Amino acid sequence: MDTLSYKTISANKATVNKEWVVVDATGQHVGRMGSKVAKLLRGKYKPDFTPHVDCGDNVIIINADKAVLTGKKWNDRVYYSYSGYPGGQKEITPAKLKEKGEDRLFRKVVKGMLPKNKLGAKLLKNLHIYEGGEHKHEAQQPKLLDINSLK
Repeated sequence: MDTLSYKTISANKATVNKEWVVVDATGQHVGRMGSKVAKLLRGKYKPDFTPHVDCGDNVIIINADKAVLTGKKWNDRVYYSYSGYPGGQKEITPAKLKEKGEDRLFRKVVKGMLPKNKLGAKLLKNLHIYEGGEHKHEAQQPKLLDINSLK
């Protein structure tokens, strides 16, 4: 019996096939879309997924200003941060994050769904968020992906 046919193939930086993907956020729920985008960034939809390698795609989110949160989450949900000093606890709502820039809300949501290590920080750099329908990555020839077709 040939034992080499049963060898598990592990992807590395040289063998990874990274693509560019455009996702439209119009009418999408922020959290559900964020989890699917995090899986795309991580590479979990690919057959050669390797946990310790950046094997995910580069994701471009367009129309980020048209994403929705259900119920009263725009004002009732609170994100906390702490500086480490006494009295250094800060809180911010999704509505205030949206005022600062639409990319901040999506970036915060997706960052929470990625690994909390160097790989997670590297994966977050593969995410590009734009408020309108235009983006500046036409040279990479990204393909449009229907986010609802993913599990």
